[in-house]
Amino acid sequence: MSTSSKDVEEVIDRATESVSKQAEILGENEEREEALKEIEKEEEKIEKKEEKKEDALPKLSAADFKIYNSMAEHMNYFHNHFRQTWTLLKTATTNNQRPRNLSLRQFLQTGLSFLSRLELHHGIEEQHIFPVLARKMPEFANGKNAAELLRQHREIHKGMDVMQEYLEKCRDGETELSLKVLGEKMDGFGEVLWKHLDQEVEALGAENMRRYWSREEMRRMPM
Repeated sequence: MSTSSKDVEEVIDRATESVSKQAEILGENEEREEALKEIEKEEEKIEKKEEKKEDALPKLSAADFKIYNSMAEHMNYFHNHFRQTWTLLKTATTNNQRPRNLSLRQFLQTGLSFLSRLELHHGIEEQHIFPVLARKMPEFANGKNAAELLRQHREIHKGMDVMQEYLEKCRDGETELSLKVLGEKMDGFGEVLWKHLDQEVEALGAENMRRYWSREEMRRMPM
């Protein structure tokens, strides 16, 4: 059976029409998929907003803020003393001149007292304060997978040991004090120390503490 040119043209036209329709359908599907993706994105944004709303807590009253921020205030009080003494020592190393009102022996003793007080401070924290906080707060967990604040203690103490050994040798006359060398010893742990002093107070701040503790529990805290 022969096929006329007209029949061929009709077949081609139908095929072309079919391809055209497929392209339209595919185009519509692609547009639909894009639209669905946009909808999903919007839904994700809405979900995140809802999560933030759930996380958002009502504003604390002045009285409640004082209760929840009490540990941060106490901690910052101690930390400010460490900051002040550190600054006195570090300024001397930067200027290559110890304070005029301090003799060499007094200056060395200032450095050693700073290290002694800081070690005592960390000891009290780890024995009496952090274990209580760690019951609910991962920021103060100790052990194999210790929290960053505890790891910072260890790093700080490594630098403290180096600084203490040098100051004791200077005090005992085994070596002459070089403010440049002392500055290098302090640089070995200064960054982590200052980060720790700030980060620890922040962790004890009212907005963080209220997520874990009641007002009654805050009043019973060991600090």
